[in-house]
Amino acid sequence: MSFNHPPEITAVSNAAESIPHSHIKIATFNLFNYLEPPFAYYDFERIYSAEQWAKKQKWIADYVNEFEPDVIGFQEVFSPQALAELLAGEGYEFFQVVDQPEIIDDFICRSPVVAIASKYPIVDIEAVQADKTLVAAMGLKKDFSFSRQVLRATINLPHIGDCDFYVVHFKSKRPMLEHEENKSLSGEKNIIEKLKAQVAGGWGSTIQRGSEAALLLVNMIARREETGLPMILMGDFNNILADGVLNHLVTDSLRFVSKLDSDAYLEKYCLNDSWDLFQGTENNTEHILRKPTHYFGASSSVLDYILLSCEFDANYHSSLFEVSEYNTYDRHLINPIFDRDGESTDHGVVLVTLQLRS
Repeated sequence: MSFNHPPEITAVSNAAESIPHSHIKIATFNLFNYLEPPFAYYDFERIYSAEQWAKKQKWIADYVNEFEPDVIGFQEVFSPQALAELLAGEGYEFFQVVDQPEIIDDFICRSPVVAIASKYPIVDIEAVQADKTLVAAMGLKKDFSFSRQVLRATINLPHIGDCDFYVVHFKSKRPMLEHEENKSLSGEKNIIEKLKAQVAGGWGSTIQRGSEAALLLVNMIARREETGLPMILMGDFNNILADGVLNHLVTDSLRFVSKLDSDAYLEKYCLNDSWDLFQGTENNTEHILRKPTHYFGASSSVLDYILLSCEFDANYHSSLFEVSEYNTYDRHLINPIFDRDGESTDHGVVLVTLQLRS
């Protein structure tokens, strides 16, 4: 689906603080089973009451009112229309999805989708497709697809013009295989079968997640080569970025190619973790530790990311913006109050502020 592109706005050289729209806020937000009643998520017992749904809606509205992101990438959306209506009331004129959740038995929903909301015009929208030639070369099944459809939205931002936003929710770590208890087997045999399923099924999920990231990045590079547009990738990665499964998303080197030769071209096609860009700016003098975005038992990790192309890197000679703030909203995770946070989310919300460089 294509739209007419508004005229590109040229960068201004005055002091950033005095220029309209000199700060752009980007957020990634896992909504955790956002589903309007009377529909149920995954099984017939999981239905929000009217009171629970109202509380969830208010929690989302309270966040966007407090932090005022300009563009938000959402995950775990079962009710896109309800979300679009909620956000329209909060000033988000533009909203898009590229897929719809699956409905079974008339009212049970599964396979939630990603979505994007923006205060600036969305001029193009597309569902990212995996390159079938690469799928075959990687030894994957012919019918390989993303576990959740990846959304690409081109948004006309102030000063920088059209920018490609990618919203993802990569495959979870939940094993693809599960062993159901078999009463005809001994206790030890059931444990052994569960262990085998966990090992094989966990690796299967890892293969899916890593393949999704690789195929997406290849698609982004091809798109960048064709259009030259800036890139922003955000979402729930379901994995730490430093892990070998996903670290190719921020690769900045080529094997068997001299650094001198590769540096001349690689910067344009590489992505940078917004946290690292924030750490490298003069605005950050405290060098604080990065907050986790997810807790599981006694462990915690960063699963939600916003990655940026060189146009947002203060060290890049032609960059127009830099990361001036990085915020992980986690009050509902580390100090929850039931009346306020009872229907919130199990993820922290990551927000970065991009400041126009003077």
